[in-house]
Amino acid sequence: MTDIVQRGLYYEEFEVGARYLHRPGRTATEADNVLFTTLTMNTQALHLDAAFAGAQQPFGQRLMNSMWTLSTMVGASVAQLTQGTLVAQLGLGDIAFPHPLFAGDTLYTESVITDKRLSSSRPGQGICTIAHTGRNQDGTVVATATRTVLVHCLPQEGE
Repeated sequence: MTDIVQRGLYYEEFEVGARYLHRPGRTATEADNVLFTTLTMNTQALHLDAAFAGAQQPFGQRLMNSMWTLSTMVGASVAQLTQGTLVAQLGLGDIAFPHPLFAGDTLYTESVITDKRLSSSRPGQGICTIAHTGRNQDGTVVATATRTVLVHCLPQEGE
């Protein structure tokens, strides 16, 4: 019997230009929004108060917390890219939310590897840059972010 352990990619397995489509998508719920918003102590009425948000233009309804969208987008990539091979997340940048996500929308995430290099200070580890894009069920881009990660290189024999 062969044992297969689900894991992310080692540095050598990251290919610049490769695009990963993370599935399944994640349908956002009202409970997700309220729980995430209150856990993070965000009192923004646009996430919590249906009457207030309903009276606001241009959307006229509650918005999903953008940090939930970002967290879920990055989280969707973990199983394929960094599960068990990540040393550390080094940074997030170029974060944008060009269109809102609403409860009932489904978030689909894709990731493109945009750069990689061996670490000059940490032997056996490499730095990879990943561009994440989140789209709703209609294909509309709702979030983008660039993530820089430190990952392990392939284990050498005897390790």
